[in-house]
This record gives sequence, structure tokens and C-alpha cells, in this order.
Amino acid sequence: MARLAGVTIPDNKQAQIALTYVYGIGQKSSRDILNQANVEPTVRVKDLNDAELGRIQEVISNNYTIEGELQRIVTGNIKRLRDISAYRGLRHKASLPSRGQRTRTNARTRRGKKVTVGGTAKKAPSKT
Repeated sequence: MARLAGVTIPDNKQAQIALTYVYGIGQKSSRDILNQANVEPTVRVKDLNDAELGRIQEVISNNYTIEGELQRIVTGNIKRLRDISAYRGLRHKASLPSRGQRTRTNARTRRGKKVTVGGTAKKAPSKT
């Protein structure tokens, strides 16, 4: 298993797909990295030699913010929005969607399991 930027990437996948396992690298930036490093995108990771892995690592470290540093930046941005009490910060604080999605229905992923309010079950009429 190859390690890039502190992340173990899978050996049996193509290089362009395997790079997306690193937080902060998507498909587009993966292709760009491989072009800059002069590596064929469709070659499997297990077939890469040390020189090619070194070139890929060098391109990533020089040009991209990834993994822990990127997560710190994103967390800091959200914290800043909360501190200045921006609308988006309030939505983050309340664990609600922050990009304008409707919440009357849907939004279950963000809001959590549905909680039933009130007694909606009908009582059986009692015989007297």
C-alpha cells in the first residue's frame, strides 16, 4: 500500500481514482496533479515506482492544502461564522441545512431521526 500525504491509498485502483482518497483532492485536482507529475492517470498504484510517487508527493505538498490543515481551515471558517452570529453560523449551530434547502420535509440527514410530537394515536372508545 502506497502512502501519500499521510494517507494510505489503495494499490489496486488507478492513480486518478486512488488520489481522491486524500481529503481535499477530488477528480479534477487528481488529474491535474498527475499531469504536473508526468504520470499516466490510468496506471495502477501498485505499478508506480518510487520516483513517480515522489513526484506526485512533491506536487501535492507544493500546490495543495489537504488533510488536517484543510480540515482546520474549514473548521475555523465555520467557527468564525458562529462567532459573528451570521445566518449561516446560526444554521450550523442549530444543525440545520445552511444553503437554503427546505426543512419542512426532507433534511433528515442533517436534522436526525424524526421525533413524533403529541398523541396522534386514536383512543379506542370505551364501553360504559
